[in-house]
Amino acid sequence: MSFFEKLRDRDTWDHYFGTLRYSLYCIVHPFDGFWDLSHEKRGSLSAANTIIFLVLLINLMKLGFTNFMFQNPPVNWDDVNLLLEIMTFLVPFLVYCLSNWCLTTLFDGKGTLKDIYIGTAYAMTPYVLIQLPLMILSNFVTEEEGAFYTYFGYFSLVWCGFLVIASVMMIHDFLLGKAFLSLIFTAVGMLVIVFLLVLFFSLISSGFSYFYSLYKEIIYRFY
Repeated sequence: MSFFEKLRDRDTWDHYFGTLRYSLYCIVHPFDGFWDLSHEKRGSLSAANTIIFLVLLINLMKLGFTNFMFQNPPVNWDDVNLLLEIMTFLVPFLVYCLSNWCLTTLFDGKGTLKDIYIGTAYAMTPYVLIQLPLMILSNFVTEEEGAFYTYFGYFSLVWCGFLVIASVMMIHDFLLGKAFLSLIFTAVGMLVIVFLLVLFFSLISSGFSYFYSLYKEIIYRFY
């Protein structure tokens, strides 16, 4: 079935919305939810991509629609780089998935890179569900009532963190201690990957500068 045929196929859309709704089940029944997500294939890449897109969209919307009293530091639109704002979440997310896959392979983890990506994306669902209404609510509360805004903001992050731990346990069939240990090594692996990426692009930049200087020298000498 071609891509355009899939877009017109009702079963495709039913499957997409079904897997997207399943994220709501995962956040209230994390252990059963993430087990079925990977082992029973209850999730989908399209639903995971939708959740990640919504996280990115909300992060950008918060810059413009959150009450200035709750923006720390205040947003200066002359200094805002939308691509940088997107990469601030997307790059660590992808590096985490890659690092977790590499490290859990050494720990005899059962999850694939696809399972880790989908599970981690589904774990971001509380961020979408809480941060969006919080962004709207920030324009209707006073500074004294801002404690509720801060509390629920941190609560969404803690909930996501708990779901990430649950996803690691269920996707890789780990106990809690092994899941924590794998996450610690995953964080170390992320630092190693970032270091290698920085080193790689630094070498590429140095190589480009060298050949460009060589090109300019040749042009100068012959012309």
